Order: sequence, then structure tokens, then C-alpha cells
Amino acid sequence: MQADLQAQLSKIPIVKQAKNVIVFLGDGTSISTLTAARLEKGLRTGNFEHEVMTYETFPYSTLIKTYSADKVVTDSAASATAYLTGVKGNQATIGVDANVLLNDCDAMNVPQFHTKSILRNFQEAGKSTGIVTVTRVTHASPAGNYAHTAERHWESDDDVNDAEEDSELCDDVAEQLVLGETGSQIKVILGGGRQKFTPKGVDDPEDGDGGKRDDGKNLIETWVNQKTLLGNASYVWHRNDLLGVDTSTTDYLLGLFDWSHMSYYVDKDTSNPTLEEMTRAALEILTRDSNGFYLFVEGGLIDRAHHLNEHRSAIEEALEFEKAIALADSMTDPEDTLILVTADHSQPVVINGYQDRGSDVLGLADYSDVDGLPYTAIMYTNGPGYRGEKDGSRPDPSEEDYTDPHYLGAATVPMIESNHAGEDVFLYARGPHAHLFTGIHENAYIPHAVRYAACVGDGLQFCSAKGAKEGREEEQTEGEEEE
Repeated sequence: MQADLQAQLSKIPIVKQAKNVIVFLGDGTSISTLTAARLEKGLRTGNFEHEVMTYETFPYSTLIKTYSADKVVTDSAASATAYLTGVKGNQATIGVDANVLLNDCDAMNVPQFHTKSILRNFQEAGKSTGIVTVTRVTHASPAGNYAHTAERHWESDDDVNDAEEDSELCDDVAEQLVLGETGSQIKVILGGGRQKFTPKGVDDPEDGDGGKRDDGKNLIETWVNQKTLLGNASYVWHRNDLLGVDTSTTDYLLGLFDWSHMSYYVDKDTSNPTLEEMTRAALEILTRDSNGFYLFVEGGLIDRAHHLNEHRSAIEEALEFEKAIALADSMTDPEDTLILVTADHSQPVVINGYQDRGSDVLGLADYSDVDGLPYTAIMYTNGPGYRGEKDGSRPDPSEEDYTDPHYLGAATVPMIESNHAGEDVFLYARGPHAHLFTGIHENAYIPHAVRYAACVGDGLQFCSAKGAKEGREEEQTEGEEEE
């Protein structure tokens, strides 16, 4: 504890421009998820409750409020709009302000209602940008960096048509990624979702369903043709191909490693690279830009596993998320790179019971003093794991295979998928101006602080504030000399 105190006393803010910014987003990663991941890692390393995660070594942290413009408990789309653009939007809308209601195709095309992301700010400052995720690259969180839409699910024109909207009027998210003003300038795009980019009738290299687009556009081919004119461009769909990319000469990289979302790590899909491997490739390309870069990295399957009450899969994804953070921490310098680790919202998962120290948090916790049956340490307040019987009894988890990676944790309210939870989420920070992330803030505060630190976009900027301060000091010195 004395060492902790000394470390706290030794903190010195890094007050200089952030050349680079990396935003790590653990989708649906509640504080209880982080605690469970730490306990599970500690069990594996032998450090047990004393385990320290990489992001816990970052010198500054804060709590983030997550509500959207119209809901107390946010979804990933509205949250992404807030923490990536600085403006709160309505539930299930992306990159637009609260003037745009859900499914309002006309309003989403009004430029004044569009919100500008920090990724776009970096592009306008002449810096390189990238997105990495284990979900579809058109999913809500990554799309918050480049898209403007009144419906998060309009990922392809087929999705727009299915909603009986005009796909010619409402540009789908995939089209905005490849052809949009912001999306077309992203240098590294890695994740899943090939179906949203290829037309019906075009076979997928892995999935028999093939493409989903109605308009006949092959946006993967379009991307390759565009980027080949600009530099050395590569498209890959398999882990082996990604690992074979020469990142020292590659200027543009598109990797779509699954037909839909990428596979859970526990499923050991050999065609899918890990989040850590994708993060490495992205950083090796982006760090070649002497002007600096912005990178968004999402651990998106944490949330998807929680929605299914699969706490074992979720915790494994959280551990993979931490590996990517540790890699980025080792590959960059705190003196010029601001790293943020946060979540978009919580999930209704709790750690309960009185387990002995050194126990497996993914196992059984204790016995009920009412029915005498054991219960698992991790449970959910709602979701498909509900097991209530008509007579009020519950099943004995010790008679179920609770070691199965896809085991459904017990839930108290039956749902097809869990609803999100509304408590505040964490944010850890290291690097230039990381000290701006202390106390408690709105999620919409995050990009305002990033813009200040990196001297991009509108609003207060460290560079202009520094110049004004130096000018005042110079005037004061001149005045003193005259006296």
C-alpha cells in the first residue's frame, strides 16, 4: 500500500499535444465485467485477487455517464455518437443529433443535423485513421466514427429496403464506409461483415449465404480499385493473409474476416485473427505517419456474449480485449500517444456470493439459505438464462455443465436477449492530457477533451491555449522591461 501511495504522489501530468490517440471501446463492458476478467486472469496466473490489468496501471481514470438523448439506458449507436462526436443523439441513430428521430430518412440527410467524429477531425488535420473491431465493421460502435444514419441496422441497402425505406435516399452504412467523405479516407479497416459489402448471388469464401446487397454493388472491389490508385492497398479475409501483409509498405488495408460478426475467441475459428493481431497490424501501418494517427479498437463481442447471458464467453472476450490494450501500450510512447479505455454502456451482470479467496469466479459461489441449492458467482438480472419453474423452484447448476464456454448464466427476468444496464462505466487514460479524465463526466465530454489534447477540431485546444498563454507572458515580460 505504501508503494501505491508513492505512485499516486509521483503522478505528473503530461502537458503537451497528443500526436496520436487510440480509443479502446469494450462494448457492454460493465465494471463487474472488468472485475470478473481480472479475477479470472489472476486465477490463471496465480496472482489471484492481486492481479493487475494493463489499463489499471494507467495513471488517470474517471466514471462516465451513458444515457442518450431519449433513453435513460443507452444503446451502442446513441452512445457512440456521444463519445465519438460530443453530441447526444436518439436511441439507435448514429452520427446525427437529437433532431433526427429513429427511421427519419429525410432528417438524416440534413447536413446541419450531422455530428462530426474525432476520427474525422484527425483526417481534417492531415493524420491517418483506422478502425478495428471483432464485430461487423458496419456495426453501431465502429460506424459511430464515420456514418450518419437514422437507423443503426441500415448496414446495407438490403436492410434499408427491408424496412420499406428508399435505399437511394438513405445511404446504408457500408456504402458510407466505402464511398462517404469520412469512411473513404480511413486507411485501416479490420473486422467482420462481408455480407454487407457484396451483392446477392456472389458467393462468400466461407458462408453459403453469400452477399446481401440488392443494388449489385461489390463494395469490396470498389474499395480495392479506389485505394490501388492512391497507394499500396491490400484486402484480406483470412488470418493467414493478414499475418502475411507487409505492413512496412502497405498504405491501405481492408480486412473482413467473417460473413457477419467474427467468432468468439472460445470457438477457435482459425480463419479469424485475434483482436491483438489486428491491433498490431493497424498500429504498424498507422505509426508510419509522421503527422500522427487516430485508431479506434472495439472489443465488441463482450457485449454480444452478455446479451446471450454467456458470461464465460464474455469474460474470455474481455481478456482478449486486455491483450490488445497491453500491445498498444507497449508499441506507443505515453509522451505522444493518448490511450483511452472505456465502455459504451453496461450490461446487467453481477458478481455475488461469498466465494473463498482464490476461487474461480466463473464457477459456483455458495448455497442458497432458502432452497439449499448452489448458485453461480456470476448472474444476470435479465436475459435468456431465465430458468424459473412454475412452482417457483430453480434448477441445480451443479447438475448442468456450467463449464461450457456457451453456458447461459442464470437470469431473473426472461428475455430473448438481455437489455443493457444504465449505471456509469469506467474510463482509464494515459498519455498527453490524460489528467483531463478524472472525476465524473458525460460520455459526450470525451471527444471534447480529446480534441483539446490533440489540437484538432473545433472548441478549446491546448495548442491555441498554450499560444495565448505564451503571448500573455511575453507581453507581461515586455511590460516589466519597459518599467
